[in-house]
Amino acid sequence: MIAILGTGKMGEALLSGLLEAGYPAAEVAAVGRRPERADELRDRYGVPTPSATEAAKVAGTLVLAVKPQDMGTLLDEIAPFVPATEDRLVISVAAGITTAFIGQRLNGDVPVVRVMSNTPIMVDQAMSVISKGQHATEDHLRRAEELLSPVGKVLRIPESQQDAATALSGSGPAYLYFMVEAMVDAGILLGVPRANALEMVTQAVYGAATMLRKTGEHPVILREAVTSPAGTTISAIRELENHGVRAAFLAAIESARDRSRELAGG
Repeated sequence: MIAILGTGKMGEALLSGLLEAGYPAAEVAAVGRRPERADELRDRYGVPTPSATEAAKVAGTLVLAVKPQDMGTLLDEIAPFVPATEDRLVISVAAGITTAFIGQRLNGDVPVVRVMSNTPIMVDQAMSVISKGQHATEDHLRRAEELLSPVGKVLRIPESQQDAATALSGSGPAYLYFMVEAMVDAGILLGVPRANALEMVTQAVYGAATMLRKTGEHPVILREAVTSPAGTTISAIRELENHGVRAAFLAAIESARDRSRELAGG
């Protein structure tokens, strides 16, 4: 059984993705803190909704999807019921929580895989980066990949890069939404109705991302293909550089990385 402990947006999106991928509802448990939330999930998805301790006793894979500030309390609650055996796997999707922290709160030999995913998990287009803890094996990493593949892309990285991944990928959609918002405002300034501006910008972002994925070209090559000499695009890019947009992105993502480290330190 797979038990998802924490059923906010991320936890529910993973639950939905697993069921759509063909996992039997009886083999995917959802653990919510509030009884009414558990009832809602049971009615909507037909999955069992045990308590955290009940799930910890029987689930082969425990997915910890609670908020970082709630992780310590949850781990203390389930620790007596999580044996350190190779057939057990603990997967954490909480930002900033290290595998060492989880191992210390549980039995030190429990296999742990750390995951940073992002909100496009809700449309099965997540970017999930995974790192193994000290006692996790290749088999545990494969189990984590199988679990996350139905809801998007999966990439293995060293745990030392998880804070950077949080800043780059975990928070990444917010940067794009911010950019889209600014571009739509620019369209309105130029006299384009908001709905039309949003449609144009959304498709531009989607199309550009699709080209990056399908062509495999470096973004500089793709940008240069749009940038004619003395044309409109180079004029716009000059203004972006004059206003320090590139430097602002570097500083913003570095700041997010630093904040992830602060969360990890409590």
